[in-house]
Amino acid sequence: MLTPNQISEFQQQGYLILRNLADPAFCERVIAFAQQQLADQVAPIEFEADLNYPGAPASRAEEGGHTARRLLRAYGRGELPEKWATGEAITPALKQLLGPQARMSQAHHNCIMTKQPQYSSVTGWHRDSRYWSFQRAELVTVWLALRDETVENGCLLVIPGSHKATVQARQLDEAQFLRPDLAENQALIRQAVSVPLGQGDVLFFSSNLFHAAGRNQTTQTKYSMVFTYRALDNPPVAGSRSDSLPEVGL
Repeated sequence: MLTPNQISEFQQQGYLILRNLADPAFCERVIAFAQQQLADQVAPIEFEADLNYPGAPASRAEEGGHTARRLLRAYGRGELPEKWATGEAITPALKQLLGPQARMSQAHHNCIMTKQPQYSSVTGWHRDSRYWSFQRAELVTVWLALRDETVENGCLLVIPGSHKATVQARQLDEAQFLRPDLAENQALIRQAVSVPLGQGDVLFFSSNLFHAAGRNQTTQTKYSMVFTYRALDNPPVAGSRSDSLPEVGL
């Protein structure tokens, strides 16, 4: 259970780190599972080339074009991700933050991230809620580090408190990333901090928190498991992508 101070920290900063919520043996089992899924090319898989982010191959036909970025629809791939997504390690905190009837979205995140040493891309400053369609942009993402996450292998960077920031449309590019050429954005980005995680650590963060990530500059793939949750009274907009897959109750 979260303490009042931890709840306040999440509300004020837009994120919270809880250490050692998963044991190393579990993390290694998930990594082995993900590696087998990649080896077998079990769809759906998102490839770096699909996104056109900086550093990614321009197409799947180019060298590195079949570098996997993440295994999509993790919930439903197997027992390990299913039990984690609705398990006792994270559900008490989620129910404190979102209410006792919180629900997991299968339409957003719901993945195992596989940031590989070669051809991994840079992810610019964005809010996850930019393409989501819910009654309110107030969801919580839970990010489990399956291996240590560092600046060198592309850990998340966040701007504390930015979930409360008012950003004008002109501050964003066509893909809804912060424009780095604007002075007001540069001032915001200067407040950023890195979020290194140890194996088994979990990052909870608001869907409105601005965050980014660099490339994996090491020789080992970085694996993370990521799911997103909403409050019962914050349903997806009917007919939208956010409403395209069944949700899962906690």
